[in-house]
Amino acid sequence: MTAIRFIMVGGFLGAGKTSTIARLARAYQSQGLKVGVVTNDQATDLVDTQNLRSQGFEVGEVAGSCFCCNFNALTTAAEDLCANGTPDVILAEPVGSCTDLVATVVQPLMQLFGQRFDVAPYGVILKPSHGKKILSGTQGGFSPKAQYIFKKQLEEADFIVINRSDELSSEELDELTSLVASETPGVPVLRTSAKTGAGFDTLLEMLEQRGDFGRRILDIDYDIYAEGEAELGWLNMSVTVTADQAFSIDALLVDIVDSLRVSLAASEAETAHLKAIGLWEGFSGVANLVASDTPAVLSLASNCAAKTADIVVNARVAMAPEDLQSQVTSALTLACERIGAEANVHQTQSFRPGRPVPTHRMTSTDAS
Repeated sequence: MTAIRFIMVGGFLGAGKTSTIARLARAYQSQGLKVGVVTNDQATDLVDTQNLRSQGFEVGEVAGSCFCCNFNALTTAAEDLCANGTPDVILAEPVGSCTDLVATVVQPLMQLFGQRFDVAPYGVILKPSHGKKILSGTQGGFSPKAQYIFKKQLEEADFIVINRSDELSSEELDELTSLVASETPGVPVLRTSAKTGAGFDTLLEMLEQRGDFGRRILDIDYDIYAEGEAELGWLNMSVTVTADQAFSIDALLVDIVDSLRVSLAASEAETAHLKAIGLWEGFSGVANLVASDTPAVLSLASNCAAKTADIVVNARVAMAPEDLQSQVTSALTLACERIGAEANVHQTQSFRPGRPVPTHRMTSTDAS
């Protein structure tokens, strides 16, 4: 049996992992390869899963816990993708607040499932706004414990990808590259844009490499790690919006996200990840927040007007979950009022992530 190429793409919340994975999947499909995707979240109703499925990808999901804490669900999801024919490549997207993934996912796959999965070098994507704030020591942003997670993610990477290169000047790119190189000496730093595809040939070449990868096992303090995750309010909300007159799904999504951007900024709450997807009869649109100080972006246009749509909002913000839920509910209500619509909430999950308890943790890279 030919081993499946397993590619896990990590990175902090909001780094652009889903957009990168979608572009990688299309690149592999253009080579005639069969591709599967596994997404991951601490809760159900994940925008990224809906987004990737709406683009036609075959997607498995590990919901309710991270890959490291439910390793068996990860391998099961990967095997389930083989039901309609074994994929040549599986792309996996871990929870953005997770680290220590080399010891808890990469090495267990290599040591326990080495004949089944051919594990690629582990890359971590970096969002420029997060990277500049954290690595330069700028005031504001995330707490020291959340920054600890961010830095540990970089420390265990085989290579680091600076995403959104199209939004930076050459001087800004050079400055950020220098900051990353100072933090992780000797680790290759790539520059890409998931939006335009710039730099993806180099990324594909990196992912094709084989050799001495997946060996950067961390010296990590799980108390700090757990406390850093617990500082984030985590919310997934699903609603159905209905109106007497057809409304633009895309405009509604942007209004929801941008209203939240304004209210969260007024609360001085740093946003790690904020996305909303709208779905109606095969059409889908996605709006997200690229940075706390810039307007919401329509990253996937549905170009659709309808009298009803299913909306899912995902938010990861440094604030109490109950306050986050209140702000999301208010933003939805106001956005619907502006178009004469009503929102029927189906499910809300709002919480702080619990302490990570890995299924496996390999402290040695020696399978024997």
